Amino acid sequence: MIAMSLWTLGIESTAHTLSFGLVDSNGTPYPAFSDTVRPDKGGIHPREAADHHKDIANSLFTSLLEKYELSPHDISAVSYSQGPGLGPCLRVGAAIARGISSRLDVPLIGVNHCVAHIEIGRQQCGCSDPVLLYVSGGNTQVIAHHEGRYRVLGETLDIGIGNMLDKFARAQGIPFPGGPVIEKLAAEWLETQHNPSLEGLELPFAVRGMDLAFSGVMTAAQRLIDNGADLGSVCWSLQEHAFAACVEIAERALSHTGKKELLLGGGVACNTRLRTMCEQMAEERESTSHAPPRMYCIDNGTMIALLGFIELQEGRTTSYPESGIDQYLRTDQTQVTWAV
Repeated sequence: MIAMSLWTLGIESTAHTLSFGLVDSNGTPYPAFSDTVRPDKGGIHPREAADHHKDIANSLFTSLLEKYELSPHDISAVSYSQGPGLGPCLRVGAAIARGISSRLDVPLIGVNHCVAHIEIGRQQCGCSDPVLLYVSGGNTQVIAHHEGRYRVLGETLDIGIGNMLDKFARAQGIPFPGGPVIEKLAAEWLETQHNPSLEGLELPFAVRGMDLAFSGVMTAAQRLIDNGADLGSVCWSLQEHAFAACVEIAERALSHTGKKELLLGGGVACNTRLRTMCEQMAEERESTSHAPPRMYCIDNGTMIALLGFIELQEGRTTSYPESGIDQYLRTDQTQVTWAV
């Protein structure tokens, strides 16, 4: 029995995953209970994903309480992803959060999904004031704290890196999520090469100043496949080009800000090759690179609970009239009043 008097519940529902997570009265996180939509073909349909979240919510929440031997009345606050994300999915999470908050008569806190990735990473890795390389399905940004906000120093101009990898994989008949399969195929191909070379596998340069653009990289990779290139070799080249672009703007951000810590966040931060490249870059510039455990890189309710806990300590709650979702909420719109 681990029940304590104060638990903050976090509800994550921005896209394909519905997740319930908890932090205790000290802000200590506990692994989340999650369920993810995995379509047989095609990408994620927002309405179908929202229906999935609605259908699975009760059993998922019940499983969470049973795992940690809690009753609903042990919950002292409810936080949820208010944005950004897919509108229908966000609305389901917000409705669940409002319902639990109202039934238990406890505070409601709507939080910024992107900032939650930063705070769970900082907490898990012990970072004080890092540059964040945020690489997810829906977004790609390099972020740093300055004057009370997490400022976006560079970002994708078209699609997120995770979305790009999934779209390329889908074109090869690889089901969602495609990123991990691309990582596996690239690693297997590399093992067969004595001197791997990009010759014949060049892809467009994805860097645009401090921003990124991945659509052309994906199109060029598909063209290589159409011209008979080996799938494993193209997966390797696609990763090398796309990740090198991300690492380049992250290095520029470290140089510009003078910060000495790089923190990875988002689902693509699970990729071992990206982690290695960031570690190599950081070591060369006498800095450090950090990535939280993979269960906290992917979307999870625990990071939402942690940010809700932090914001509640700062005295911020969300009234019901202000609890509507914002699917276009940006990282730099959230006021950061806590210590960084």
